[in-house]
Amino acid sequence: MLDLDAGAYAPYLWPAFAITGLVLGWMILDSLLAARSARKAARARGLEDDWS
Repeated sequence: MLDLDAGAYAPYLWPAFAITGLVLGWMILDSLLAARSARKAARARGLEDDWS
C-alpha cells in the first residue's frame, strides 16, 4: 500500500510538492499558449503549409 506519511518533514515536503505541481502546470500551459501564438503568427505570414 502507498505510505504518504512524511513524518516530521511533512510541513516542508507537501508544500514543496504543491509548488512543484503548480510550476509544472504553469510551464505546460505557457508552452501550449506560446505554440498557439506561433501557429497564428505562421498562418498570418502564410507559412501554415510548411508545418506538417
